[in-house]
Amino acid sequence: MSVSNIVLIWFMSSLVPASALDNGLALTPTMGWLHWERFMCNIDCDADPQNCIREELFMEMADVMVKEGWKDAGYEFVCIDDCWTSHRRDAQGRLQADPKRFPSGIKKLADYVHAKGLKLGIYADSGTRTCEGYPGSLGYYDIDAKTFADWGVDLLKFDGCFMPDWHQLGEGYTNMSRALNQTGRSIVYTCGWPLYEWQHQQPDYEAIGKTCNHWRSYEDIYDQWSSVKSILDWTADHQKILVPVAGPGGWNDPDMLIIGNFGLSHDQQQTQMALWAIMAAPLLMSNDLRNICPKAKELLQNKQIIAINQDPLGKQGYRTLKGDGFEVWERPLSGNRLAVAVMNRQEIGGPRRFIISVAMLPSWQLCNPKCNVTQILPVYKEIGVQNLFSEVMVQVNPTGTTLLTVSPIKSSPHDTL
Repeated sequence: MSVSNIVLIWFMSSLVPASALDNGLALTPTMGWLHWERFMCNIDCDADPQNCIREELFMEMADVMVKEGWKDAGYEFVCIDDCWTSHRRDAQGRLQADPKRFPSGIKKLADYVHAKGLKLGIYADSGTRTCEGYPGSLGYYDIDAKTFADWGVDLLKFDGCFMPDWHQLGEGYTNMSRALNQTGRSIVYTCGWPLYEWQHQQPDYEAIGKTCNHWRSYEDIYDQWSSVKSILDWTADHQKILVPVAGPGGWNDPDMLIIGNFGLSHDQQQTQMALWAIMAAPLLMSNDLRNICPKAKELLQNKQIIAINQDPLGKQGYRTLKGDGFEVWERPLSGNRLAVAVMNRQEIGGPRRFIISVAMLPSWQLCNPKCNVTQILPVYKEIGVQNLFSEVMVQVNPTGTTLLTVSPIKSSPHDTL
């Protein structure tokens, strides 16, 4: 593939990031499990007790996360999404869990999750109602924040449905952030603020970064390849806005990992995992951990990919090349290292060859004088020592991704002899 057939996307990775929310949380992207994409608002526990939104579902996920290595891999949050509440607040104006589906209450559920060494996340909405029509928090921000803290909640996903006036979005999200901080409890704060504001104007991401620990900007993910593609395309199209605001304490959230469900091939699952790591995205799985195939489990627990996602430098990656059916995404890592994802966007044919060189990727300059290249996906392989003029050929399946790390090798006095 010649340079003439591609578009090199010059991007200033050295831009100074905006200030992050100073609550000491989410210094690396949050990892855990969230019920929404897989289990949605299934409240028919009589007909479908195994999959309905009730306390047993979250207890069972917590059990599996400990027993099956998810906690050890870094996944620490068990998160409740919409449809957990009663349709009415209590006499004191507090949210209350549905008494039939959560008879023990959220405090007991939080205690159970904490006893496993995990953390509990919960859902609320900044408007008058949640997206599924349950009581919203508008007018109750302080009460709800205190209630969540009293229960021992560790994360709040705050949605933006049914806000009477979209101009109130910023005020609402800021007020809940303040209310959470005033409780004195450490509660990770994940926001839908930009998702709802993009419908009207470009959001103020500097303000969002000072208010939230992570934030959704694009539509909900679905269990299909076209959904993953649209998220990647939107993120790349807006990366000059998104990348500079991400960093320790505040992250862009492209939505849940759908690996282990029904809609993606294994190559497509590898692509989602690789690109979410490159994007420094929160890794919030939405699947059934009680019944997940071994290949999906191995991918989600891959230590090398998780290490890229959790890299302490905290810089979000971005797309640097697009053309001839390929995309290349890169992420700067600590130790002057680099993660590179080569994605084959074609959906026909077989594996295709892509050659990495300094002519193709200017960041290959870090291989001067030498570097070591390791392939993480589709299978682990040490490609070995390269130099500035090396050409590394990788094969990439249709809709798949080859993920590499590039580590510079310092020159020694003997190299000049």
